[in-house]
Amino acid sequence: MPSTSALDASSSSNSASRDEASACPAALVSSRRTPSDHVAVLSRAWPVRNGFARRDSARGLRRGYRRPVTFDQHAAAATGSSHDSVPQRVVTVIQHAEDIPLDRFAEWLEDGVQVRVVRVDLGEAVPASAAEVGDGLVVLGGERSAYDDAEWPWLPSTRELLASAARSGVPTLAICLGAQLLAVAGGGRVQVAAPPGVEAGPVAVRWRPEAASDPLLGRLVAASPTGAVLPSLHGDSVVELPAGAVWLGSSSMYPFQSFRWGSAWGVQFHPEASPATVGHWARQTPGVDADAVEAELVAVDEEVLASGRLLAEAFVAVVLAGELAGARTAP
Repeated sequence: MPSTSALDASSSSNSASRDEASACPAALVSSRRTPSDHVAVLSRAWPVRNGFARRDSARGLRRGYRRPVTFDQHAAAATGSSHDSVPQRVVTVIQHAEDIPLDRFAEWLEDGVQVRVVRVDLGEAVPASAAEVGDGLVVLGGERSAYDDAEWPWLPSTRELLASAARSGVPTLAICLGAQLLAVAGGGRVQVAAPPGVEAGPVAVRWRPEAASDPLLGRLVAASPTGAVLPSLHGDSVVELPAGAVWLGSSSMYPFQSFRWGSAWGVQFHPEASPATVGHWARQTPGVDADAVEAELVAVDEEVLASGRLLAEAFVAVVLAGELAGARTAP
C-alpha cells in the first residue's frame, strides 16, 4: 500500500496549494434547480472560515436540506408499503452542517428507504451505537479535519458510531470527511493538508481487483470496468487504512479513494455532488480555478450523474438486503 512518502511525490493538474486544508467543504444546493437558481443561491455572501464558506441559514432551499425525520424504530418496523408487508428500511444520515447536505443523494436514497437526518451541528445527539441507526448509516463530509474535536465536539462520538456500525454488520457509507473519520475510527491515519494539495473537480477513480466483487461498488465496476469519473474537492487524505480493510479504488493523486472496513465503506470522492455544488466549494478554496472545475464537471456530468445514482442505488440494495453478517471482519 502506498505510504505517506508516496504522497509527497504525487501531483495532478487539478490540484492547488493551500495554507490550511479542509477535509471536505460542501454547499447546500438542489439537484432540481435550474442554473439561474444555483447562481442566485450561491451568490449570497457566506462567512468564510478556514478558507471555506459556511452559511448560518439556508431556509429558502427546499431540496438540499431535509428536515430530520423523527425516528421510532418500533413504529418504523410496523410500517409497510401499500403493496406488501415488508417494513420500510431506515437509514440514518449524520449531517455536520446545514450547508453540507445529501444533495443529489436525498432523492436517490428516498426512492428506496426512509431517511432520518441527524443534525449534530444543531445539538442533535449522535446515536450511541449502531443499534440506534436503523438499517443503514451515512456520514457526510465537512469542512473540519477528522481530528478537529475541539471545534466539532461530536466527532469522537461519530468515530465511535462508525466503528460500532463497521463491527456490527450495519451497511454504512462514509463520504469525504466521513471516510476519513472511518479510517481513524479503525486505527488508520489521516494527513491534514496532505502534500499533493487540493484534489478538485472530476477525478478518475481506478478500481482495484477487489472492487469487482464488492457488494457496493460491484455495480459501478460492471458499468465502468476501467474506472469512473467522480467529483472531488478535498485536501486532507487517508494515508493509512485500518487493519483488515479492503482497498478498493485509487486516483493518480491520492491512493485511498475507496475502501471497506467491516460493513462500512469509505469514499474520498463525492458521489452525491452536482457540478454547481462542487463549483461553489471551489469558489471558497484558495488557489483553485473554480470556473474551470465547474466547467469540467458540467462536461462530464452525464457520466458523473449515472455513477452517483448507481452507487446510491447499490447502497439502498445493500440496506434492503439486511445487515452484512459476512462483513463483520472489522477488528
